[in-house]
This record gives sequence, structure tokens and C-alpha cells, in this order.
Amino acid sequence: MGELNRTPLYDLHVALGAKMVPFAGYEMPVQYALGVMKEHLHCRAQAGLFDVSHMGQVVLRGESYEAVARAFETLVPMDVLGLGEGRQRYGLFTNDGGGIEDDLMFANRGDHLFVVVNAACKEADIARMKAALEPEVSVEEITDRALIALQGPAAEAALAGLNPAVAGMSFMDVVTVELAGAECWVSRSGYTGEDGYEISVPEAQAEALAKALLEMDAVEPIGLGARDSLRLEAGLCLYGNDIDTSTSPVMAGLTWAIQKVRRAGGDRAGGFPGVDRIFGDLAEGVARKRVGLVPQGRAPMRAGTPIFAEAEGGDPIGEVTSGGFGPTYEGPVAMGYVGAAQAAVGTELFGEVRGKRMPVTVAKMPLVPANFKR
Repeated sequence: MGELNRTPLYDLHVALGAKMVPFAGYEMPVQYALGVMKEHLHCRAQAGLFDVSHMGQVVLRGESYEAVARAFETLVPMDVLGLGEGRQRYGLFTNDGGGIEDDLMFANRGDHLFVVVNAACKEADIARMKAALEPEVSVEEITDRALIALQGPAAEAALAGLNPAVAGMSFMDVVTVELAGAECWVSRSGYTGEDGYEISVPEAQAEALAKALLEMDAVEPIGLGARDSLRLEAGLCLYGNDIDTSTSPVMAGLTWAIQKVRRAGGDRAGGFPGVDRIFGDLAEGVARKRVGLVPQGRAPMRAGTPIFAEAEGGDPIGEVTSGGFGPTYEGPVAMGYVGAAQAAVGTELFGEVRGKRMPVTVAKMPLVPANFKR
């Protein structure tokens, strides 16, 4: 393990008493004084501030937005060309086998495409974009800006305290606004299932902006521990756990992210890596599916827990990919993959924990309803 990177907010995390852990090559706060459970509940009730500066921020430029969008569509099965200016969309980099190389967000900023990728994948993602898109489209990693997320039902009021313009934004809108004296790129989005914002801020002004938000009574700092339990309750995938290079978007239940125009029969059908498998999966179905799982009792079922159809005997029919305790759900929550025949909501299955099979029920995701501002 090489030397760990630090985000522009490292000193603030330490000053706030954060417990720092290695994550995707960075020293990141896993929790603060409140602890994971209270941080999670605070974010659902009021507003939480997250440092996500470890993620990759990338700007793609070409002779026009259309040129950039058409080029980017060779890497993702999403409608990039049809995305309106000032709007953001969830996307997936696919590989030739139809698996997922990373999940990402991309935004139409008028004269360029702004892309945010996962920290653990950013070097590979940037290399992939450069190899496929340059020289016609320039690929520039933005290394002088931090990225923070303000999430929860009080996020709008808190951020509007710094600039009232953000209150008028809808889910997945993207704007450039001034916050605490800094020019910020703000999207109304996040990864908690709550309303909120993701804010790209020049690194020199990141700490001042974070402090301005944390001075508000409604806002508490939130670490990676609660970030994970929040996204798990919300049914959102963690790359490397719930989706990876072998899972197709159809297996993962992410077909909603593939717009009609890119599907078979659409105006710009195909033209992305893994099209044969993905179109095959869409047409014929898949053998395994990602599902929500609710273990009965109080014991969580962690990632790697094998799932069986019967209480005794037989081979595993799936496994848990993410699991833990859901503070808002008030019980253990999980997601994973099971055979298509066992994927119906309400199906009773068994997870093997420490050699003992415990009952677990297939459940509809999200386990905690989303509160996005549509």
C-alpha cells in the first residue's frame, strides 16, 4: 500500500475529531464524535455534510456539446446527446463483455461535459476516456477542486442560507453559483436517498465553505460509515461490491438508466461496449438478479454471506454483496444476487452466518423511501 492521499478537508476532519481510515487510496473520515448510528439518523432528519473529494472530477471538451456527447456515447449505454443543458444523469462505463467498469454521473454544462467517477476507478476511467476520446475530445482531470455533499431534508434551507438560488433547483439540475465567496458547481443530487446537493468547490475555499455549513445548527459532519448505511437503505449500488466487471446492467437492476434511444430499435441503438450481451439480457432476461434482502432477527448479514433456497442442503443460489444494520429501517438490511426464480419480492430464503442458516426475505428496494425533490 503506497502513501495515502489527503483531501483538502483533511485538517478539518482531524480538528472535528474524525476517526480516519484508508479508503480508495485516501485517508478518509469513517465517523465523527456522534458515531455512525447518530450520524445516519441526523442525515435522515436534518442535514449531513460529506467529504467526497476523493472522487474523480473530469471535464470533457470538443468542438461542440454534440461532438462530445456522441463521442461519450461510445463508452456508455446512456442518452448523452439528449441530456438538456444544466441537467445531470447517472451512467455506467461498460466493457466488451457487458459488465460494468464503473458507475458515474455526467452533466451537460453547455460547452462541456462534466463527469464524476468513483475514487477507486478514477485512474482507469480517465485512461479509458483518454484512449477512446482524445484528440477530438480533451479529457481533463480537475485536481484543484474539492467535492462535498450536503444531504438531508434540511439541506435546501441550509444551502439557501448561503445562496437562495439553490432552492429553485430540481433533482439532477446543475448550476454554477457563488457560495461563501467561492464559485461552485452545484448539482441537486447525492447518494443517500435524501434530497441534497453535491458541490464542487475550489480547494483553497473548501474548508471555509464546509465551516460555513457546519456552523448551522441543522448540519453535522458525516463519515463513510453512515454514508454506506444510508446508500444501502436507499438501494444504491456500491461499485466493487454490488456491481463489478462481471455484472451486466440488467442483472444489477439498472436498466432504468439505459434510455430508449440507446436500446434495440432506438435512434442511436447500441454503439457501446458489451452491446451484444446487454441487448441479449434485455431481450431474454438474466439468470441472476440484484435484490433487496431483509434478514429476520437482529443479526446483520454481511457481504459474502451465501444465500440458499432451503434451510438445509443444496448449493448456494446467491450471495449478499452489501449488508449491515439500517438505523432508519431499525433492523438489518442487505442487498445481493439470487437466482431469477428466487428474486420475487416476499420470497423466503436462507443466509448462512457462521455455519448456521438464518431466514432472509427478498424485499423491494429502496428499503427506506427516497426523498428527492422532483
